[in-house]
Amino acid sequence: MKQVFIVQENHPALLLFFAGWGADETPFKAYRPQQADYMVCYDYRTTDFDASLLAGYTTMDVVGWSMGVWAASQVIGRLLAGGTALPRCRMCRAVNGTPFPVDDGLGIPKEIYRGTLEGLSGASLNKFLRRMCGSADAYREFLAVTPRRPLEELREELIAIEEAARATSLPENIWNTALVGGSDRIIPPENQQRAWKKIQTDYPEQFGTCEVRPELPHYSRLLFHEIFQSV
Repeated sequence: MKQVFIVQENHPALLLFFAGWGADETPFKAYRPQQADYMVCYDYRTTDFDASLLAGYTTMDVVGWSMGVWAASQVIGRLLAGGTALPRCRMCRAVNGTPFPVDDGLGIPKEIYRGTLEGLSGASLNKFLRRMCGSADAYREFLAVTPRRPLEELREELIAIEEAARATSLPENIWNTALVGGSDRIIPPENQQRAWKKIQTDYPEQFGTCEVRPELPHYSRLLFHEIFQSV
């Protein structure tokens, strides 16, 4: 896993953001949280995480997006289960993702996931990004900040996520709120809502609310601005 500081100014608070599959820091470099350092995590070919980079922070806010919801669940859940001392977490918010990355009822259906992997090419990736953005205008805007990782890395990442999801169980829930885009064309909104209903049932004292915004696609620049600037 890559961990990249966008803001590192010795603030006592940290915004810890787990981006989605295929991402790097490029689409998220312009955001500046209020009075907080800011780290972007991506590349889930492994979920190895350097927790020493969190030392010195007194509080942190965790945001997971897309596959980053699963990755954060694994990383933070594993650290907590192992007794690692972490900054006090004020907010853990999941956005357009679930802790169940490849699941017919709670995440991306297995057939669709396998089809994405087997058919991965430059053309299919562009089609994925177009669906992710929700509209032609948003897609054209996203092209200016598109991650530039090699296709082979993205293929390896898909394989690694699928294998890890099959081999590992869900750690203790870390999330207290979730946001579902009703116009998400990557992870079915009904699967997301079903996943958070399960989490809410299993962890009623931890998990709070699942908000559904019908107009939101899988990725929205304005949404991330809203979330990150409020930290």
